[in-house]
Amino acid sequence: MSIAATTGAAAPPEAGTLQRKISWTGAFWIASGVPALVLFSIGAIGATVGAPAWFVWILSIIFGFIQAFSYAEIAGLFPHKSGGASVYGAIAWVRYGKLLAPFSVWCNWLAWSPVLSIGSGLAAGYVLSILFPADAAINTWQLTLVDLGWLKTGLALRLNATFFLGAALLLVAFAIQHRGISQTARVQVILGVVALLPLVLIGVVPLITGDVLAAHLGPFAPLAKDEAGKVIAGSWDMAGITLMAGGLFIAAWSTYGFETAVCYTREFKDPKTDTFKAILYSGLLCIFVFTIVPISFQGVLGLGQLVTPAVVDASGTVTTPAVYDGILSADIYSGMGVASAMADMIKGGPIVHHVIVVMLILALMLAIITSMAGSSRTLYQASVDGWLPKYLSHVNENGAPTKAMWTDLGFNLILLMMSDYVFILAISNVCYILFNFLNLNAAWMHRIDRPNWERPFKAPTWLIAMGTVLAYVNLFLLGMGADIWGAGTLVTGLVVSAAIIPVFLFRHYVTDKGQFPAAMMEDMHLKSETGAGTRAGLLPYLALALGAGVIIVARTLAVY
Repeated sequence: MSIAATTGAAAPPEAGTLQRKISWTGAFWIASGVPALVLFSIGAIGATVGAPAWFVWILSIIFGFIQAFSYAEIAGLFPHKSGGASVYGAIAWVRYGKLLAPFSVWCNWLAWSPVLSIGSGLAAGYVLSILFPADAAINTWQLTLVDLGWLKTGLALRLNATFFLGAALLLVAFAIQHRGISQTARVQVILGVVALLPLVLIGVVPLITGDVLAAHLGPFAPLAKDEAGKVIAGSWDMAGITLMAGGLFIAAWSTYGFETAVCYTREFKDPKTDTFKAILYSGLLCIFVFTIVPISFQGVLGLGQLVTPAVVDASGTVTTPAVYDGILSADIYSGMGVASAMADMIKGGPIVHHVIVVMLILALMLAIITSMAGSSRTLYQASVDGWLPKYLSHVNENGAPTKAMWTDLGFNLILLMMSDYVFILAISNVCYILFNFLNLNAAWMHRIDRPNWERPFKAPTWLIAMGTVLAYVNLFLLGMGADIWGAGTLVTGLVVSAAIIPVFLFRHYVTDKGQFPAAMMEDMHLKSETGAGTRAGLLPYLALALGAGVIIVARTLAVY
């Protein structure tokens, strides 16, 4: 099938393929789960960065909005493909290095997939907090399977009530999507209205009632503590800048996420117009939520102060950690106490408190379904294109990529057993930043290598340029800020991202005998535009070398 043929009116759906059943509004509602990602790290960022945390969120969503227009342009080049920006960007890189394309797609999947485990874990924690007191046996019981302390202190694979309840929630999300994209979109509309309402209330009500205190939003200085553990205003020295970089690094995992709206191009009724509208309106929704919610959350709770000093033994080892209130409290950092704290911001009494928590649970379910829909389609398209194992290209009678969904589910059941969700998020975000770097550069590469291809949406050149600059800004934040979230986060993330190499080599050289599938050959325009594939010359390689240099320099400058 030619590229030109796919840009016209939607063809009748074929058995065993994704189907054109939704408009941009369907993708908008599926992507409406992204604002709920604020629940994942709002406490961790505040407890790490300090008073400027609210500004971190605003700056990060501005970065994400600018970058989204590059993704909207490259998505329009391939209206017949699913899987999101990484798939569209991979086609730009493949002619310059076979391993670069699957690396991009793999990093995108590793970035999105853990939303399932982290979101279901938090949702399970919220449910247990409503039904049982904190010291109840069901909340304290745990069976440790594997000690991962060598990777990070206190990290382990364990079974507890959170795991089993979280697994049940994942199966519910799977069942919803088993019936196809149109059914998923309908469910997301219902969940979206119900789940986004509490986030709007949490952001708006405290501003109206005057509970947001300006004193809690300043001074504009990074978090620091004196020798006794009391909270003080830090300095904008290299240590303070490193904290800020760490905050911007982890916030990107949430604020950049609405690029998932272009993941459904293959299922749009009219990809020419639906692609741009989906990402534009999804971005505006995220700007609203990621601005008002962090401001109100921090403005009401405050950063917090020391409640109980740490207990240290004779050798200087901390035997009992210090206890803080406000955003610095341990349950806010982990995310488990965020829903309860947000519900208290409405001040509606016990019944309203429980209703808000339930609605936030639905918000997390919204995010889980968004992630499963997007990440499973990334696996599906990567399989169709010849990057990942062939079995992932199967879809059921409803057009749902079920084998990719089962793979997603199994992977996340393992992650759900992890004892530290913030660490999982940080490693996942190492992969996400690498994906963003490759795909933001893919925008200008496509313009050079595919100058005559139809672009339903063509971003202004200055936006493409800004996206390219932000690609390197993101790498700087990665190099400087990743290890704020645990020593070895950067290295671990790089190792995980490199795991695609043996997988791709087996698929390409063993299964496919060194040849890409026919459709992928056409996408690389080897047949339709002879000699037009590598006009960028050495520029992509120089971009990679510069990116590696930025990470190294940033890591060298970091002060922890």
